[in-house]
Amino acid sequence: MASRVPLISGLSELADLYDAFLIDVWGVIHDGVALYPGAAETLAGLAATGKPYVLLSNAPRRAAALREAMVRMGLERALCRTVMSSGEATRIALAERGADPLFDGVGDRCLHIGPARDDNLFDGLGLVKVAEVAEADFIVNTGPWEDGETVADYEDRLAAGAARDLPMVCANPDLEVIRGGRRIICAGALAQRFEALGGRVRYYGKPHRPIYDASLRLIGVADPDRVLAVGDSLRTDIAGAAGCGMDSVLVLGGLHAEELAGGDTASLEARVHARCAERGCFPRAAVAAFAW
Repeated sequence: MASRVPLISGLSELADLYDAFLIDVWGVIHDGVALYPGAAETLAGLAATGKPYVLLSNAPRRAAALREAMVRMGLERALCRTVMSSGEATRIALAERGADPLFDGVGDRCLHIGPARDDNLFDGLGLVKVAEVAEADFIVNTGPWEDGETVADYEDRLAAGAARDLPMVCANPDLEVIRGGRRIICAGALAQRFEALGGRVRYYGKPHRPIYDASLRLIGVADPDRVLAVGDSLRTDIAGAAGCGMDSVLVLGGLHAEELAGGDTASLEARVHARCAERGCFPRAAVAAFAW
């Protein structure tokens, strides 16, 4: 067990030690509405090293859609060229579902739980989208239909799907996210309840290894020991990196801001260490915000 998780002022303190970087998006680069102060400058600092990086997101949308969203927020396109999302990984899996035993004997009728903005996952896949659990062969879960909904709002659908033994594809393992300062549930929270009801779930995204392997292939890096992951979630970003043999940096200003932000250095390091011990995974360092 690590004796402490040191606080650093920015990534420049560690950048020389690694060959590539995986950077979480939501909670690190932006809050779903606007870029965080200094995020663009930090990416520019990384780019100036000449080392590759991937913006790695559990968002249940195609990578191109995430890139365009960041450009609209004001990020230069050159700083977000390489993006991998759980939505992209989900689409690949749906296109190749015959290779997954989860889909043995499963038809093409799909119930999509999630907002219309995620519909591009299904383009060109030949799936038949249905509106009711009773009509479906499987479920694709990209999150709640509306912000502000709770897991309880989906209880009847989830229970009905589990009772029919419908497999569920979860396109975002996150349990919750901060959007514009507001905490909302994600697809992972619905999938977790579905499993508790006896349902079967296949997850795509952090902390599961396939999305890390796909990200490293994008930038041609074979050795995870030489990669630094940066994220704001102990459950997905830090645990996922550890599971793949990567070092990581925990950003304190995102998902864990309420419990881990503020205070003098000694007390903050103590709180970070205690929280990491609870989770059973330790980043190499922590940083108040995504900074160079």
